[in-house]
Amino acid sequence: MTIKAVLFDFSGTLFRAEATESWLRAVLREADIALPEAELIEAADALDAVGAMPGGGIAPRIPEGMENLVRTRDRSAELHRAAYTAISRQVPLPDPRLHDALYDRHMVPDAWDPYPDADDVLGALRERGVAVGVVSNIGWDLRPVFREHGLDPYVGTYVLSYEHGVQKPDTRLFATACDALGVAPEDALMVGDDRRADGGAAALGCAVHFVDHLPVTRRPDGLRPVLDLVVD
Repeated sequence: MTIKAVLFDFSGTLFRAEATESWLRAVLREADIALPEAELIEAADALDAVGAMPGGGIAPRIPEGMENLVRTRDRSAELHRAAYTAISRQVPLPDPRLHDALYDRHMVPDAWDPYPDADDVLGALRERGVAVGVVSNIGWDLRPVFREHGLDPYVGTYVLSYEHGVQKPDTRLFATACDALGVAPEDALMVGDDRRADGGAAALGCAVHFVDHLPVTRRPDGLRPVLDLVVD
């Protein structure tokens, strides 16, 4: 089998969200709210514990009665915001408006760092003539993140769950990406960190490769094995 296209997940695969403490500090600074250091650390730890940071890699602690909302959150922008602000509100903050501000913060390019080898791997794929797509369960437009960090020129298509009303592992998202790139599913490789969601590509006939969702400093070359799976 010759791989003609590689589909990548976003969070935990090509990019990693900033640390929860950094996330909270940025929002407090923007709101001109000062917290004693001990209280700030305590609040950040509490937000981390409930999984309030979208894309942060920690399974969210679901508020009672909101199981369906959280389970289907990636199907629309409205559901995504509602789910994550509800998760965040489990942690008391000095101003209730900070929960929406936290949600807004996580969508800005500065809140995300590409993995150290992302640029090299995507560049190598382009040199080999291998098409690249991004298939993400998400509730907002991540294209500005790719543009800001210089990775957008490598991407041939973005297939985002909230724009299609379905979420991985639904095979329709992977099929849409393959169609957009002009390749058959059996000629595509899906790379992601979620065995259930990203593994759904296998049902369509795609090959699948998993990476670990780790901080960028702890995964300097986790994407490089992808190049070994692509035959020149």
